Amino acid sequence: MAMVCLGIVIVYTFGAFYGEAVHQAYRIKDQTPSYQKTDLDAAYQPPSSEHWMGTDALGRDVAARLVQGTRIAYKVGIVTALIAIPIGVFLGCLAGYFGGRVDDFIVWLYSTFASIPGLLFILAIAMVVGRGLLGVYLGIGLTTWVGLCRLIRGEVIKHKEQAYVLAANALGFSWWRILFRHILPNVFHIIIVTFTLRFPAAVSTEVFMSFLGIGVQNEPSWGLMINSARMRLWQGVWWEMSFVTLAIFLLVLAFNLFGDALRDALDPRLRTEGS
Repeated sequence: MAMVCLGIVIVYTFGAFYGEAVHQAYRIKDQTPSYQKTDLDAAYQPPSSEHWMGTDALGRDVAARLVQGTRIAYKVGIVTALIAIPIGVFLGCLAGYFGGRVDDFIVWLYSTFASIPGLLFILAIAMVVGRGLLGVYLGIGLTTWVGLCRLIRGEVIKHKEQAYVLAANALGFSWWRILFRHILPNVFHIIIVTFTLRFPAAVSTEVFMSFLGIGVQNEPSWGLMINSARMRLWQGVWWEMSFVTLAIFLLVLAFNLFGDALRDALDPRLRTEGS
């Protein structure tokens, strides 16, 4: 099952890279992308050999737009992780290792962030920065580091009393070396699991924001595609909604199952018990 999920993730990854290449090619040529061109004569066509996933209300190919939605989803998942994970890891390591006032301040900081409704905070940041991907990046990235910070803090508190850390202290190693070269590798599996969970969560949040009209604008985001397709379900136009929903479902399921298998493989305690 883990290998099947890895295969699905690889397929999505190649789709995202292909979508980015197509997007950049049209951008360099300063042309309107084919997946954005309207053709009312080809509107509402069901899946066929010409259009594998049919066409939407404006005659645009659903499969091509779905690939571009994958590109946007991957950019959101990766960029927001690059914002949230370093913040959570760094603050969690400092709080767990030093304790005292440093720990009190960081606990107060993430408790303050946690007390604010996450979705409202994301929407507020996105509205201040402006609609588009930048608002999505900052909104999700700056509000999703709290859970990881708590986990890393707890693990560092536990590990700093271990024999290998006490030995490193006795040898006179600097706190920076002890913390990031000795302790951090032993809690790295938490970062991996958090990424695999936060990635699909960030994608889902972006879909919801785009559905509300706050996220990506004038791009084939999955949220915009769902918002457009839901109005035509009663007319029997099922293919756009079905394929987009299936794409989101497979992405979330594959990342969750693969992340769980990866945790089992990388957790040092589980490796020790297995041997």
